[in-house]
Amino acid sequence: MANASRMSSYQRREQLIRIGRSLFASKGFEAVSVEEIAATAKVSKPIVYEHFGGKEGLYAVVVDREMRSLNDALFQALSGENVHPRQIVERTTLALLTYIEENAEGFQVLVRDSPTTDPTSSFSSLLGDVSTRVGEILEEWFKRQKLPAKHAPYYAQMLVGMTVYTGQYWADQRKLSKEQLAALIVNLAWNGLSRMQAKPELRFEGEKAHKERERAAKDSQSAPPSVESASSEDHEDADGGDDVTASSDPTS
Repeated sequence: MANASRMSSYQRREQLIRIGRSLFASKGFEAVSVEEIAATAKVSKPIVYEHFGGKEGLYAVVVDREMRSLNDALFQALSGENVHPRQIVERTTLALLTYIEENAEGFQVLVRDSPTTDPTSSFSSLLGDVSTRVGEILEEWFKRQKLPAKHAPYYAQMLVGMTVYTGQYWADQRKLSKEQLAALIVNLAWNGLSRMQAKPELRFEGEKAHKERERAAKDSQSAPPSVESASSEDHEDADGGDDVTASSDPTS
């Protein structure tokens, strides 16, 4: 407890935040207890309650701090006027991957299941805000490309979701550098965006494709036999290949 007396209130608070972030990242909110937080910090439980009111309060502070850090990085990447859409995709992808690289524990806290506290401070809420901003940028670009602007919000959700979940996978693997992974994401995202159809359709599995296959199957069944097929059948009859057919022929 001697160390506790030498720390200022601010220093103790920051220490508890660091410890809480590390424990929440590795174990998840539900598995962490106030006792464990206090023991790791080498303080008594009342110290934790004094600063944060309990585990929930500490968790809320950790999440809020990480949210603000990621929010600032992403919206800085999305800022600027008359910026090429591809540059926006590159900036946003790199901003998220940089955050993951520099704040591995914080990212793990954000993507883990959280308690049902304030929904406005959730990770999904932040991603929703980012998707909205990406959608606004795409909408303007779609209009210039004469693509349906009403579809922009859906493509924005796809882009953000793809980047986040790929980043989550990369956080565990790290077999590629940040720029290598960003290039892969941008390759898929941008080449898809730049070659989009105004009226996309499912080529093989859509309702239209199924109907066309059914129609083709019916046409093939009702079509008359080909000349080659007919001559083959005549040849078999001449050889007496089918006694039942021959005996039932009224002309025989």
